[in-house]
Amino acid sequence: MPRSSTPRLHRAQGRAPRSPSRTRRASRTVRKHIAQASGPSREEVVATLPDLEVDYGNFPSTAYSVRDLLAASGCFFGRGTPVLIATPADKTMPIAMPLTRHHVVLATHRLARPVRVDGNWKATPVTLPNRVAELYLAMTGEWHLLPLVGITSTPLLSDDGGARVAEGYDAATGLWCAQMPAPCLPERPSRAEAEAALLLLRRAFRTFAFGDAARMFDPSLGVEVVDHRRPMGMDESGFVHGLLTAVCRPSLWLAPGLAIAAPALSGSGVGKGLLARAVSIIAFGSPPRAFTMGNDRAELDKRLVAALIEARPFVFLDNVNGVALRSDALASAMTERPAHVRVLGVSRMVPLNSAAFICVTGNGLTVTEDLARRFLWSELDARMEDPEQRPFAAGFLKQIESRRAEFLAAVLTIWRWGRQNAAELRRGRPLGGFEHWAEWCRDSLLTLGCPDPVERLATLKSRDTRRQRVAEIFELWWAHHGPTPMKVTDLAGALKTAIDPQNRSRQYLARAVQQLAGRERRGSC
Repeated sequence: MPRSSTPRLHRAQGRAPRSPSRTRRASRTVRKHIAQASGPSREEVVATLPDLEVDYGNFPSTAYSVRDLLAASGCFFGRGTPVLIATPADKTMPIAMPLTRHHVVLATHRLARPVRVDGNWKATPVTLPNRVAELYLAMTGEWHLLPLVGITSTPLLSDDGGARVAEGYDAATGLWCAQMPAPCLPERPSRAEAEAALLLLRRAFRTFAFGDAARMFDPSLGVEVVDHRRPMGMDESGFVHGLLTAVCRPSLWLAPGLAIAAPALSGSGVGKGLLARAVSIIAFGSPPRAFTMGNDRAELDKRLVAALIEARPFVFLDNVNGVALRSDALASAMTERPAHVRVLGVSRMVPLNSAAFICVTGNGLTVTEDLARRFLWSELDARMEDPEQRPFAAGFLKQIESRRAEFLAAVLTIWRWGRQNAAELRRGRPLGGFEHWAEWCRDSLLTLGCPDPVERLATLKSRDTRRQRVAEIFELWWAHHGPTPMKVTDLAGALKTAIDPQNRSRQYLARAVQQLAGRERRGSC
């Protein structure tokens, strides 16, 4: 067949392979064009990097050199473990990503040129050995990295009512600041401006079915909404306090979280997750990444610690349905700075400072006594069998996102008014460990007429099944023995059964009674 009649594609497929010399020339041409279009080549960049000698007879010495290199770069931070700031592909809030040995190798090659020096002092480029990276990761407490407290996109606040905007790492607070808006706030807001800001927020969330709120029918929406002409209920107050707390949380040493609950049988679709996401969008500019508790407490603690190490500003535990929430890691993270947690994959406890706002939602949700004082509480109840069938227009979160600057300014107006008039604020009930939070968030809203969410603490504790069981044992003990001291072996049979339903052993019964000692009957009701 004549060559001219052969289709070009077939000629290309049937052509003999290029010679190595032609391939190299073509590759050089491509690299030349890329270098001219995009700047210096990889080889030119590497040539400008400092050498990092890899001593194959002393890997620990090389690991210390890597430690000094990464610490001097300012690109990595300490958060119980070395982390780097990573921005997700969707350009939402960045997270702190724990370094693996592969990250260490890649980072080292970006910052230096690992070489092996022979007897003639000739430096040959090499790949940093994985063993060196593993030794670096094992240097607990010796990384010399800047401490990372958290990641935030809400203004940094101060006691005098100041709000400042930052970008990148803020050394004064230890926070990584990203996508932070500059809200337009009154220099010295009046009480009338604070009240108007509170009303703006209430109107934005009037369609949510706060359980004890006074309601009225809205013909334009075709549903019941919160009646703002009546005093605010405790459930709406819990939400408003949670919203103000979320905005202030990065600037507070400690603060309570927010629990949003609904009835066990008719709570699905009532809007718990929607409310939590709206809080996150106003405070931090993006919806949170929700996670569930898993199959047991151990799995919950693993997921929680992973979320805390990532330094998310809003930690969202969703769908905690029909259980009494209990987590030692959660309790520690909310009331201790630093909290000591166990990092996944290692058998050691590490200190971790957290500025995350914790939000939990669930149907039939209760919390154990040790967590009750750590949460603000808001219950939603649509008072109907199928709440998801209420006729609401779509796009609620889009509206919240588009008006974020307006809502954030309203929240900060209330906060600034409270800080500038701190001496005139109404003081609520004390809440141990959260005194600073009470001054910044709770007392301002109390002065504006919101109920005190701390007053609900006794109700929350009374729902704790362990607390109820202890109360029942004390009542049974009093009914059978009164104030008379008793030996364990002489206890009434019904009382023994209540303490140890499985009738395990006398030693177990004695230990259980010993654990009850020192508890007051009044304090366990």
